Amino acid sequence: MESLQIEKHPLEPFLPKHTKVLMLGSFPPPQKRWSMNFFYPNYTNDMWRILGLIFFQDKEYFLIPEKKTFKLDLIVDFLNQKGIGLFDTATEVIRLKENASDKFLEVVTPTPVDSFLDQLPQCKAIVTTGEKATDTLCELFQITQKVKVGKSVSFLYKNKEYLLFRMPSSSRAYPIAVEKKAEKYQSMFNQINL
Repeated sequence: MESLQIEKHPLEPFLPKHTKVLMLGSFPPPQKRWSMNFFYPNYTNDMWRILGLIFFQDKEYFLIPEKKTFKLDLIVDFLNQKGIGLFDTATEVIRLKENASDKFLEVVTPTPVDSFLDQLPQCKAIVTTGEKATDTLCELFQITQKVKVGKSVSFLYKNKEYLLFRMPSSSRAYPIAVEKKAEKYQSMFNQINL
């Protein structure tokens, strides 16, 4: 039987100094599925379509369809301008199957998200983009309240109140239309005035 390898996170956290919201997935897909060297790199993942719809009313705003990739410079400029930080809730995982499914990810080392918050004084909300990410984060901050998809709970860290939003996964494996996902994300961004 082949032993399962511990996989280290291949990206550095993307944390603009004025981050207002920190978006956390679980872990990137295998690199053979990447179409760019950044977060949500799989061309079939809907994250950049969701943000294009919300902020530019165009789901292809961040896409280069003929190359099946994304406009990375435009994405980075947008995130910096809005104060949106990105990373994942695990820095090391074991991939039980060679795919991107959270069901087959075993978290070995959770991300020290608390240390991110220490560096981000303007951050007021954390967004998780899937069940595994939500569960990992709730464990870290000892949040016992169940967070439903599209909803939020508040929690305290070092006497500061934060909102934790659990958003629908941007993966196509989560079976709702990109427009419906965008509505839920839009509601979250409205709540935090972004």
